[in-house]
Amino acid sequence: MRSWKNIVLTNPDGIPEGLYNLFQSYSNGIILNSNANKNGEFEWMTAFGNSSEYQISNSENPFEELHEFLSKNQNWVFGHFNYDLKNSLENLHSNHHSGIDFSELHFIIPEIIAIKKSDFSCSFSNESKEIEFQKALGEKRKNTTKETQIILTPRTSKTEYLKNVESLLQHIHRGDIYEINYCIEFFSENVFIDPVSLFLKLNALTDAPFSALYKDGDQWLICASPERFIQKKGNKIISQPIKGTRPRGKTNEEDDILKKDLLNDKKEQSENVMIVDLVRNDLSRSAKKGSVKVEELFGIHSFKNVHQMISTVTCELHENVNPIDAIKNAFPMGSMTGAPKVRAMDLIEDFENMKRGLYSGAIGYFTPEMDFDFNVVIRSIQYNSKTGYLSLMVGSAITALSDPEKEYAECLVKAETLFQALGAEKINN
Repeated sequence: MRSWKNIVLTNPDGIPEGLYNLFQSYSNGIILNSNANKNGEFEWMTAFGNSSEYQISNSENPFEELHEFLSKNQNWVFGHFNYDLKNSLENLHSNHHSGIDFSELHFIIPEIIAIKKSDFSCSFSNESKEIEFQKALGEKRKNTTKETQIILTPRTSKTEYLKNVESLLQHIHRGDIYEINYCIEFFSENVFIDPVSLFLKLNALTDAPFSALYKDGDQWLICASPERFIQKKGNKIISQPIKGTRPRGKTNEEDDILKKDLLNDKKEQSENVMIVDLVRNDLSRSAKKGSVKVEELFGIHSFKNVHQMISTVTCELHENVNPIDAIKNAFPMGSMTGAPKVRAMDLIEDFENMKRGLYSGAIGYFTPEMDFDFNVVIRSIQYNSKTGYLSLMVGSAITALSDPEKEYAECLVKAETLFQALGAEKINN
């Protein structure tokens, strides 16, 4: 990349409209928006193009190969970890239907990078890319896609969902697991959407701190995630698992009641603390002895459409552990699997009826210094623009205190904003 340079934006509020046109003109791109979240490292970030890449599926050593790629290319690198990478880490498999087919792991060194912090700085692979970028800054956004009406079909009926939760509760009562994140899919086929327009609608509804628009060829992710998976800043590793959800109230008084109810809910506390213990164990595999800390337990964080219970776990990276192994040792994230993690993932394959793909995976970036930040891909829509397949997945944590009807209702709460952004109808079942 060429050296970084500062650019003055004529409209400093939000992402310039023309960058979305630039985004759509490349086969690979990412837009990350923190929506001014206090924990964000920047206001927003964009990266387009592909000057070099590392992509795999079905590798026996994907994380080791990624580490080698990053070591040879000390640059800004963007991409994703697919949930199905679990199969290379443990004796697991994924044999269900997938309508999207994101690769298991894909990272690129982009041709254009732009980061908005207190100032706005950019870097380009060559002069022509800089000219292209400067031109895009002055453009208005174009929408050339003729969208179709979307009707979402549940792949799992409510009756089947309730039956499966009852069966999972039996596993919990037998002591096979303590907690499991069980997910369901709503899907539509042969639909055409403008992913950029959908991202803008969803982001306006949520203001989520780990929002992202991600394009990998024909595969798209439109993401409004509130959750950080893992971050490295210098020698510090940070993970912020979410367990516990309430909708926003219609008034301040109702909001306060819902937050208090979430904070004091024994079932939600139980979910959260079990995952905190799992994350502590995951981080301890990469940490200096005695450095793992819970900096926040049962924190109630309010977003535009939901309240979440979030805990923050940190550690100091051991000098003999490379940063990629810190990700490997924590993947997939405990908040989307359960405890014990391997047995929970085994049961997830037994009871779910779709491949999660990028859902429950992570997208983010590495810096040239090998710092990184990755979200948890939830509250998201996966879309294949070639086939017209659209997928929306939601889930909840099942524990011994779970009520199947309430768990199903929680799934619908999490899906509501996604349905709203899509303007979609749901086939009842």
